[in-house]
Amino acid sequence: MTSTIPGHVGVVGGGRMGAGIAQVFATLGSTVTVAESGDRQAAFTRVSDGLHRARERGKLGDSDPATVLGRVSLVAAPDELPAGLDLVVEAVPESVQLKLDVLALVEKTVDPTTVIATNTSSISIADLGAVLGDPRRLIGMHFFNPVPASTLVEIIRTPSTDAGVVAQVCEWVSQLGKSQVLVNDSPGFATSRLGVCLGLEAIRMLEEGVADAESIDRAMELGYRHPMGPLRSTDLVGLDVRLAIAEHLTETLGERFRPPALLREKVARGELGRKSGRGFFTWS
Repeated sequence: MTSTIPGHVGVVGGGRMGAGIAQVFATLGSTVTVAESGDRQAAFTRVSDGLHRARERGKLGDSDPATVLGRVSLVAAPDELPAGLDLVVEAVPESVQLKLDVLALVEKTVDPTTVIATNTSSISIADLGAVLGDPRRLIGMHFFNPVPASTLVEIIRTPSTDAGVVAQVCEWVSQLGKSQVLVNDSPGFATSRLGVCLGLEAIRMLEEGVADAESIDRAMELGYRHPMGPLRSTDLVGLDVRLAIAEHLTETLGERFRPPALLREKVARGELGRKSGRGFFTWS
């Protein structure tokens, strides 16, 4: 393991999270290949738009969006990723079977020395590593939305994760200009377990008529100095994503994570938060 930036990074999934991960590594100077089985142009546009927003906020330094974007390319599937990757980050939707399938295919495709990371926000890293021939190189890299603006990456190690891989990933995260918390593998880790617990209780309070959404969020923002209230945070994460995490945590940790009916109803109506324009708040 070396302390240099990863020369070539693969990202599987070109949605909001995958595009954000691609953006921050490309901005760092890495060559990035994104594997996206759906609309590749949309994925490319997400990275491009993110870079232009970063420039507007003065977060690109001397870099030009076009130059950074020139380091990003797209392929249609994980088995089309090129040789010589230092790191691959899986960033597909929060489905156990989908992630298992993707990680197994990634391992068959990349070099034996490539570090494999999953961006899962709740699924046991060890469970995902069960499909790998060499689970020592698997680690959790839980980025937060929006990736370029977020200052945290939660790094999750399993009993099998090689200590050198942990050290290398911690170094890469530092080079991205982000802070890290290193946690041991457990469903929900530290951040999702606490964040979902707070978010679900806020939804129950709204459901019970304790207060409106704005008041619940302001109570946490002003009373506890949270930068964003739990309901607006749920909108940002995506109500469908939070529902999937809550269902998984209910299965693994118990009834205290049972999703409220209001959350299920909103997801069924397509009110998914910022990405759909409406969740607990209206987004333009």
